[in-house]
Amino acid sequence: MLQKASVPEQQRFCAAVQLWAACAFFCPVWEGRSRRSTGRRARHWSCDAMDGSCLAQHLQLPIHTQRVAALHQSNGVCGCCGALRPRYKRLVDNIFPEDPEDGLVKTNMEKLTFYALSAPEKLDRIGAYLSEKLIRDVSRHRYGYVCIAMEALDQLLMACHCQSINLFVESFLKMVAKLLESEKPDLQILGTNSFVKFANIEEDTPSYHRSYDFFVSRFSEMCHSSHDDADIRTKIRMSGIKGLQGVVRKTVNDELQANIWDPQHMDKIVPSLLFNLQHAEEAESRSPSPLQTTEKEKENPAELAERCLRELLGRAAYGNIKNAIKPVLIHLDNHSLWEPKTFAIHCFKIIMYSIQPQHSHLVIQQLLSHLDANSKSAATVRAGIVEVLSEAAVIAASGSVGPTVLEVFNTLLRQLRLSIDYALTGSYDCAIAGGPKIIKQHEERMFQEAIIKTTGSFASTLPTYQRSEVMLFIMSKVPLPSLHHSLDTGKAGENRNRLTQVMLLKSLLQVSMGFQCSNMLTALPSSFLDRLLSAALMEDPEIRLFVLQILISFIDRHGNKHKFQTISTISDISVLKLKVDKCSRQDTVFMKKHAQHLYRHIYLTCKEETNSRVHYEALYCLLALISMELANEEVVVDLIRLVLAMQELAQVNEDNLPLYNRCALYALGAAYLNLISQLTTVPAFCQHIHEVIEMRQKEAPYLLPEGVFAEKPRLSRNLDRLGPEILFRQSKISEVLGGSGYNSDRLSTPYVPQLTDEDRLSKRKSIGETISLQVEVESRNSPEKEERAPAEEITYETLKKAIVDSVAVEEQERERRRQVVEKFQKAPFEEIAAHCGARATLLQSKLNQIFEITIRPPPSPSGTITAAYGQPQGHSIPVYEMKFPDLCVY
Repeated sequence: MLQKASVPEQQRFCAAVQLWAACAFFCPVWEGRSRRSTGRRARHWSCDAMDGSCLAQHLQLPIHTQRVAALHQSNGVCGCCGALRPRYKRLVDNIFPEDPEDGLVKTNMEKLTFYALSAPEKLDRIGAYLSEKLIRDVSRHRYGYVCIAMEALDQLLMACHCQSINLFVESFLKMVAKLLESEKPDLQILGTNSFVKFANIEEDTPSYHRSYDFFVSRFSEMCHSSHDDADIRTKIRMSGIKGLQGVVRKTVNDELQANIWDPQHMDKIVPSLLFNLQHAEEAESRSPSPLQTTEKEKENPAELAERCLRELLGRAAYGNIKNAIKPVLIHLDNHSLWEPKTFAIHCFKIIMYSIQPQHSHLVIQQLLSHLDANSKSAATVRAGIVEVLSEAAVIAASGSVGPTVLEVFNTLLRQLRLSIDYALTGSYDCAIAGGPKIIKQHEERMFQEAIIKTTGSFASTLPTYQRSEVMLFIMSKVPLPSLHHSLDTGKAGENRNRLTQVMLLKSLLQVSMGFQCSNMLTALPSSFLDRLLSAALMEDPEIRLFVLQILISFIDRHGNKHKFQTISTISDISVLKLKVDKCSRQDTVFMKKHAQHLYRHIYLTCKEETNSRVHYEALYCLLALISMELANEEVVVDLIRLVLAMQELAQVNEDNLPLYNRCALYALGAAYLNLISQLTTVPAFCQHIHEVIEMRQKEAPYLLPEGVFAEKPRLSRNLDRLGPEILFRQSKISEVLGGSGYNSDRLSTPYVPQLTDEDRLSKRKSIGETISLQVEVESRNSPEKEERAPAEEITYETLKKAIVDSVAVEEQERERRRQVVEKFQKAPFEEIAAHCGARATLLQSKLNQIFEITIRPPPSPSGTITAAYGQPQGHSIPVYEMKFPDLCVY
């Protein structure tokens, strides 16, 4: 087109080009004039408007010549002239020095920043131009200029907060992504540092289309760097962690951004942090708080990963906890980190301390679900999960287990029962291995112990009312013989029942430890206490010991049980520094309701042949705690009667107890009576007890705890020829305590336990023993004696005598009891049945006579009157004329 122009036009165009070159030299002058001038022509000649087409117009060239000039400029002909380029490009070019080692030209950078603030609409063009230059410099390996470009970008980001910054950010993120894609570690670190600076900027306007998926993936990849150089590998991993931290800060609080809590992002972020956390030092050598770390520790990727993980979890809302915890569980599974369990515990300590306290139960529920999912995994894996549960429960705030408290314990008990079945069968189906897997007994035992420990940890975080419900729930799972439910039969069934009973009672013992409740009626309701005491009649000595220990934990509310771990006849109990409070009204009501039931099981437990030293020590501790925690005058009297009955049990030996058991009962009675005599502070009572103890020390040391409960017990076979001076006499105790205000009549009455249905369900060795308890009271008024007795008038006193047993002399009572036992052991069944039937018939006939007398009205002097329906009806007697027994009137 230029060739078609005439020669004068060509000459004029060349002159224009020369003038254009002159403009480049005088550009600053014109620029100043253009700013000072307000005319249209001066504004038009400003450097921003200086291009080839505009100059051709001012030189009044033809139209086709103007087009040629514009075309040449677009093809870069005019680009070689810096003065004729757009101003933002010239300002950007001026920040780059000739030698990249000189760094950013600060004065020119200030001009560029001022220009960007003055003309924010050019900010996106500046970013695009800088991006173009940076990409070109990266491809040409001019890394010095790359660093200068990123420094300029950082300064522009920090200075500009206008509404049009979004387009500039797109160019910025494009350049950061280009650096992160580079194989040069320095460029990766440079891009990460720029991104972190950008992440700390709070933007004024939201972005609807920005995506950080690439950055999450790339930073996660950098966290797993395996560079050959250890120092470079550490720097790359730290840069990746910082980048993930920047992504979290930029997106976690912006609802318009991509949701960082989505599984696709959490599955990359959390494992990357845990991977770096695995290389941490042992937890004992770590600083207690990230704020107290030294500068050297701050350079550690593990420390940085821990801070990032804490920050991530601290920002998690209620609905995001699950997505944040699930990758942790998967990472621990994939890398087999449950078995050492040290790292797993450390991870969940970080989690529990970082999340909001009200969300703690969500973490626990995730762990429980994961435990169910791994129910067929190795015992070591399941034990590791349970150990983590235990540690998490301790950290959790009180009541944070959530509303489904019983579901938590139900899961643990279900896993316990599965473990017992695995241990008995020896194998289980394993989907991963594709077949049965041999189970190691000691590993399953370790897992069961872990569950028991975790159960106690959970219960310790619960309030009192929920803890009582949990104990009742656990006790309801213990398989016990009852009238309506039978246990599994057979060898395998008996083993399963026994293991289940032992493990559940051990769990219950863990829950009861440290349990403090002022109201025993609330702590030990009837439904719980009945089942617990039923377990005390089991043949297994381990089960009986657990029951005694559980009762001790409940009753001990002042921390006195450790003072009675050993049985002794201490002369002055003040050295024990016992904490004794007055029995409250609630405790009195509890003892009135359950005392006889409790005494009965203590008595029956003493008769077991399989008792050992620990059983007698537990019995002594239980009796001592009842005396200090729940005792009033009536309870003290009953406890003394109970201990004297134990002495008689050892003396008479109807149950053929071993020699050690008989000596142990004597020693137990001496130790308890020595304690209770000093607690009651009755001088005559104390004197009698001390006299008997001193006599035993001289003549029968095998009847004292110091001789029996030693490493080498001192026993004697001459227990059937003991003199009365070394025995505690019930008549003497009744006499000395009766003079101090105690109920002497009750003290002189021997203790006899009552029979219940659980006796025949608790596998007693001799049915004669059970029957003897049932008919012992009835035999005192046998049918033969009743038939020979003369007829007498049936009154209230007669009925009272028929129900209440008469009190006889102690020697006659012992002899009569022996005869009754012998009769029911040797007599045929028909004779026993006839005896019981006659007794029941006699009692029914007496009740019929009483009902006939009380229902039939007395004769009226005026005869009878005919009531409705033709039936005679007697005159009604006024209430004030009726005769009532003395006990019915108050």
